[in-house]
Amino acid sequence: QVPLLESGGDSVESGGSLRLSCAGSGLEVGLSYMGWFRQAPDKAREGVADIDCNGKTSYSEAVQGRFTISRDSSKNTLYLQMNNLKPDDTADYYCARFPACYSGGYYLHRTYDYAIAGQGTQVTVSS
Repeated sequence: QVPLLESGGDSVESGGSLRLSCAGSGLEVGLSYMGWFRQAPDKAREGVADIDCNGKTSYSEAVQGRFTISRDSSKNTLYLQMNNLKPDDTADYYCARFPACYSGGYYLHRTYDYAIAGQGTQVTVSS
């Protein structure tokens, strides 16, 4: 089984919405420090949102107010609701579990410090 499996990526027009899902297997999404980061061609990896072990959420400036991270412990799944999408949001999106229960925001820009990451889901936003 794949520990983290993303889904929900698609091609949408600017202003559209998508919800990404990340199903966990063999780990407790609801008790872990989880996050989403993205990688676009020729761009640096970028932390998007995270949720710490206590449920505190943090967002990058680029997505603040447009994206919402959440999780459903009963489904062992992490979500990323993305609204008002822009062409600059085009990227492969990855969910990740981070190794320690630091306070929210700690790993937001430490995207290479993950313990486990999924294989990604592609989001394309056209103008």
